[in-house]
Amino acid sequence: MKVELEADKCVASGQCVLAAMDVFDQDDNGIAILLEDEPAADVLDDVKEAIAVCPAAAIRLVEQ
Repeated sequence: MKVELEADKCVASGQCVLAAMDVFDQDDNGIAILLEDEPAADVLDDVKEAIAVCPAAAIRLVEQ
């Protein structure tokens, strides 16, 4: 699975970081940064949570 982040849609809420801190971070303006676009299986539930709580729907998980 691959994570895709549309940073231009990000509203800097930080919810993705709270849900999956190993996969997401924020820049100095609070915009999400993708740290790992192919996360390990053990953090996929966290990524799915980040997708669910993102107010801008800026994150998606796609099959390769």
